[in-house]
Amino acid sequence: MKKYSFEKLDVWEKGRQFVKETYRITSQFPVDERFALVQQIRRASTSITSNLAEGSGRISGKEQARYTEMSFGSLMEVLNHLIVAVDLGYISEREVDGQRPLIDEIGNKLNKLREAQLKKDI
Repeated sequence: MKKYSFEKLDVWEKGRQFVKETYRITSQFPVDERFALVQQIRRASTSITSNLAEGSGRISGKEQARYTEMSFGSLMEVLNHLIVAVDLGYISEREVDGQRPLIDEIGNKLNKLREAQLKKDI
């Protein structure tokens, strides 16, 4: 079976892992948040990997890098929403702290990927 370029990215695999974790975490939220904060967190988490996939279909490194930037923005959005969830008492700070190493790893990989993509056009 053919693998597309984004499927070969370690950061995409880590993103998939993060999506699963955010779904697990948000399953603990109150029922009345199912169509509010839960949906925002889940959409933003899947946007991380979706933007990597979409960007891989772009021709120029600059265009690819733009989608990688959007992935990073989505990662930060999820972190923000998780912090808000702590403030609202939906999850513990320890739960968010448990995700920070993966968030840091994905963020670092996204930054390195973006740098490499920008160098493609030079």
